[in-house]
Amino acid sequence: MTNMADNLTRTAEHYGDRPAIKLDDLVLTYSELQDGARRVAALLKSKGVKSGDRVGLVLPNVPSFPVLFYGALAIGAVVVPMNPLLKGREVKYYLEDSGASIVFAWRDMAAEAAKGASEVGIECVEVGLDFAKVLGQHDPDEQVVDRNDDDTVVLLYTSGTTGQPKGAELTHHSMNTNAATSAETLVQLTEHDVVMGCLPLFHVFGLTCGLNASILKGSCLTLIPRFDAEKALEIVGRDHVTVFEGVPTMYAGMLHAVSADKADMSSLRTCISGGSAMPVEVMKNFEKKFDCIVLEGYGLSETSPVASFNQPGKERKPGSIGTEVRGVQMKVVGDDDEDVAQGEVGEIVIKGENVMKGYWGRAEDTAGAIKDGWFHTGDLAKIDEDGYYFIVDRKKDLIIRGGYNVYPREVEEALYEHASVAEVAVIGIPHDSLGEEVGAAVALKPGEKVSEKDLQAFAKERLAAYKYPRAVWVVDELPKGPTGKILRREVRPPDQRST
Repeated sequence: MTNMADNLTRTAEHYGDRPAIKLDDLVLTYSELQDGARRVAALLKSKGVKSGDRVGLVLPNVPSFPVLFYGALAIGAVVVPMNPLLKGREVKYYLEDSGASIVFAWRDMAAEAAKGASEVGIECVEVGLDFAKVLGQHDPDEQVVDRNDDDTVVLLYTSGTTGQPKGAELTHHSMNTNAATSAETLVQLTEHDVVMGCLPLFHVFGLTCGLNASILKGSCLTLIPRFDAEKALEIVGRDHVTVFEGVPTMYAGMLHAVSADKADMSSLRTCISGGSAMPVEVMKNFEKKFDCIVLEGYGLSETSPVASFNQPGKERKPGSIGTEVRGVQMKVVGDDDEDVAQGEVGEIVIKGENVMKGYWGRAEDTAGAIKDGWFHTGDLAKIDEDGYYFIVDRKKDLIIRGGYNVYPREVEEALYEHASVAEVAVIGIPHDSLGEEVGAAVALKPGEKVSEKDLQAFAKERLAAYKYPRAVWVVDELPKGPTGKILRREVRPPDQRST
């Protein structure tokens, strides 16, 4: 029997007075975090939430997130974390698909979350600065419900380029072992470490490598609700951060920040990067400027997430995603699922303790993704003579904008809701600081006229801020294959059409 909430219980027993979560002047010790989580457990039970029920969280990186997360885990609930930038129609889909019983939303995002909750017919609890008073009305519930290793702990919504987002079912075992691997193998955390929590906790990278790894080892997680390079540099010096975890755009932002030259980064010992490929020049310059080491790795929502990494004590190869972490097998296969020759390009497949149970309520999608225990990632890579993996391309058309995943189909669906739109193709456009920007080529219905600005505004109303297309252009028709399928790979933004 395993319940991830037991990690907090054990750590609070050993390091109760140590800081667990920090947000500027607000500090929660491990004892206070556990007390809050126990009151959340009591609150949830008072509202009829039971073991196995789904609980939605729509919060940025604020102390209420870990309090709610571990409180929900303690009663055996399944947490459904959502990006706080989601609009009401998006929240509705997540709540409806997961069958959530209740959703908690941060005050600034509560209006949109409440719209989605009301349409589904469940309660939306607003979480504000007075949330501690709300919890104070409930006596701490010390029970931690037993869960089996393969019981689902989190539903993380992810998507390919077709269809709606799918809930990856991560289990107590897969998330627990991946947090332990992150803490012990990659960053070698102890109770004396301070981890920078600027990765969103609703995303698997921040949740596993930031929050859960810190709780496991008694480290302090210092939070930034929304990433800002100048603020990040300030916090590293102020809180003596020892471990920084981020996506490449965060590293680039800090490297080029106005205050970078005078920032005190002397406490940093290890940095880890994931989410998208780290430009080698950014890595080299960051390490040189701040005298630290950056370890790059790879993973997905479906793999809890860590699958491979450039690991401490081993040779590090810039541009590579490293080698498999403990408990994980990886290989590169062709379309026939047979291993390809060393140096040849194929699809990365992953097997091991980190792989999800499946996609929530989608047996067909699960069967298509996991074959004989091997999860098919859709990412193309090659392996060198030392067993190091190098990503070469994406089989899927996923756009990674500033570290956030944007799925073309989801943006297309929003634009298709416009009465004048006939066809849409959404693509990623290279961008200096974000990595990729979202672009949309739109073909209108005969006789219709709509400005590109109006189409963008239409999408902006329906999609989270990081998803809506910053570039929209109207075309007479979209490129298509012999079967009439729109060929995204042949779509070009206006200034690239001649290339």
